[in-house]
Amino acid sequence: MTFGNPFVLLLLVVPIWLCAWVWRRRSGSVTAPFDRSRVRGSRGLRIAVDFAESLPSLLLAIAIVLLANPQRFSEPRTRREMTNIEFCVDISGSMTAQFGEGTRYDGAMKAIDGFLDKRKGDAFGLTFFGNNVMHWVPLTNDVTAIRCSPPFMRPEVVPPWFGGTMIGKALMACRDVLRQREQGDRMLVLVSDGESGDFGNGYETEVADALRRDNITLYCIHTAEFQTPDDIVNIAAATGGAAFQADDPAALEEVFARIDAMQVTKIEKIAAETLDDFVMWSWIGMSLSALALLCGLGLRYTPW
Repeated sequence: MTFGNPFVLLLLVVPIWLCAWVWRRRSGSVTAPFDRSRVRGSRGLRIAVDFAESLPSLLLAIAIVLLANPQRFSEPRTRREMTNIEFCVDISGSMTAQFGEGTRYDGAMKAIDGFLDKRKGDAFGLTFFGNNVMHWVPLTNDVTAIRCSPPFMRPEVVPPWFGGTMIGKALMACRDVLRQREQGDRMLVLVSDGESGDFGNGYETEVADALRRDNITLYCIHTAEFQTPDDIVNIAAATGGAAFQADDPAALEEVFARIDAMQVTKIEKIAAETLDDFVMWSWIGMSLSALALLCGLGLRYTPW
């Protein structure tokens, strides 16, 4: 136990001196008529009376201890370090292709929904892209908006200017979102089924360097039957991530499970905190107060 104001404890000398005076005082200096009687005083009764007379001094000691601000250390704790995860989902026309019982878009959004349950405590954002980019949900711990978003940005209903596939443009836009988060890891999950229309002339290298410089790990999921484009694979590898191919819903869910296993959750140790510790001393003080009131009904010292 520690104290916030330890120098206040020096005042404990006062109640200690009062208690010593109570137990060492001498009585009988005034003679009363019945002092000559044959009835002798009880030693046990005198001890009880002295104890009752010591209670106010003990209460003063408790008050001094409370003024000294008793403290204790909390138990050391751990905290899950948050990861900032941005989903970048392709909504070009090719995402309407058959994918299991639904479309590629349906499979991607369903797999993302399941991934949210695996990463509770992280922050998630959602970006849709085609030829243009729309940040649909900002990074947040509340995943309700992501789960409610599939009907609103389906490839069948989006404006015509979302029809192409500009992956480089989308990755750089998501980079701008993630770099605003100073705390926690940064992870970008790209779900697409096509080749980028804006890569070439070294732009893919520029994108990879930008993501790596901002400590953003890229995981790419290719939902088409043909091989994942080399430029996507190279960008993911340059950032410490990986590229996967999933041509059916079961494979897509397995890919998200592998990403969860690869991006290990970090546990941060939190040092013990200093907490006020008034409870025990307050109970002691209230108990002594109640005992002093009871003793005041009959156990009193008289100076003869």
